[in-house]
Amino acid sequence: MQLKKAIYLSLSLLCFSVLTQGQPKTVDGVVAVVGGDIILKSDIDEQYDVFNRQNFGENISYCGVFEELLFQKLLIHHAEIDSVTVGEDEVESNMDRRIEQLIQQMGDQKKLEEFYGKSVVEIKEEMRILIREQLTAQRMQMTVVEGIEVTPSEVREFYERLPEDSIPLINAEVELRQIVKYPEISKEAQQEVIDKLIGLKDRIENGTSFSSMAILYSEDPGSNKKGGEYKAIQRGVFVKEFEAIAFNLKKGQISDPFKTEFGYHIVQLLEKRGEELDLRHILIKPKLTQDNLQEAKAYLDSILVGISSGDMTFDEAAMKYSEDEQTKFNGGQMSNFESGNNKFEVSQLDRGLFSVINEMSEDEISAPNFYQSQDQREAFRIVRVDAKYAPHKANLDLDFTRIKGFALQEKQGRLVQEWKDEKLLETFVKVNSGYYPCDDQLKGWNSNNND
Repeated sequence: MQLKKAIYLSLSLLCFSVLTQGQPKTVDGVVAVVGGDIILKSDIDEQYDVFNRQNFGENISYCGVFEELLFQKLLIHHAEIDSVTVGEDEVESNMDRRIEQLIQQMGDQKKLEEFYGKSVVEIKEEMRILIREQLTAQRMQMTVVEGIEVTPSEVREFYERLPEDSIPLINAEVELRQIVKYPEISKEAQQEVIDKLIGLKDRIENGTSFSSMAILYSEDPGSNKKGGEYKAIQRGVFVKEFEAIAFNLKKGQISDPFKTEFGYHIVQLLEKRGEELDLRHILIKPKLTQDNLQEAKAYLDSILVGISSGDMTFDEAAMKYSEDEQTKFNGGQMSNFESGNNKFEVSQLDRGLFSVINEMSEDEISAPNFYQSQDQREAFRIVRVDAKYAPHKANLDLDFTRIKGFALQEKQGRLVQEWKDEKLLETFVKVNSGYYPCDDQLKGWNSNNND
């Protein structure tokens, strides 16, 4: 069993299976026991059906789903033995994210509830055990491969073992740098927001629901639909300005308006458990004017002139003037967090950025262009193309980091297989022979146990 497949299925096959529980089922029965846990025929039927309906783009057989369930139960069994656990706050936040994904797929909460014939509360209650098991299995699997690395020589050996037709084709890629400027907001616009938040605070303290005000007025997409509520918040989750206020409130107290990089907030403390908070907040962002935008654009124009005239390099300008904290200290170098390197497949770029760099050459710098940052802040940036790579077969010179990832995955997969073989020697596993046409594929699961 490959590591990638095991993790992928654990997180995808099970996440929606609870939603099929209200549908008619065939005759059920226990088809396997792993440690003290059972696997039912309906478990496999449902997850196989979910996999096919969701069309995850990877082929898996009915017996493959069965084996994945066996492996997950084995991980959960030994997680209990090794005291590998997940917290309730982690389960809750994961469950909330999945519910949000389902709501987005359906269009709204009402359509979701109508489609499955259950309220969101009922769906969440039924999902809770499954999600806890998924997260526990994932964490246990991560402990098995924790700390595993590959050396450069192992990467080279892996690459040289690959058959010619198995060397992956790399799509067109680019390496980019940026210098970012956020427009300055006028004092009048800032005061307008402060006054609005003061008015909302007064209304809430005079009996209006904080939750209702957050739904109506908050501009935080992560919480406004939930009445501004965040639960089990620990230090380090939010920006320091927000935490400095929130952690010093008394239960039920509402803060005065205060500023962070995202805008202006008021916060109400709901509950405090040591260094963990439940709270509600309302975020309102001051509105930019056309003059604000033009001033930011002109600021970058002046930097561009300085770079073009040789007064400073792009790297020096980024470190001195860019307002993007993630890139400025690397000379504006943009990092691809999905791949773990500095290369972006052209297909990964958002439409706006693609249109900026598509016709640019290496070392060329764009004119200032408007965009929205990941946290939805309006900004301007200039972009430099460091390198462009045409589609090609992966090679060690251009794609070492990517090939290293493949080599690491293979090494982790071997380690997981060794762990599985070892644990099967000491774990009671019983698969009902002949119940499914899977005896050949699953014979290893019974071979080390007495029938």
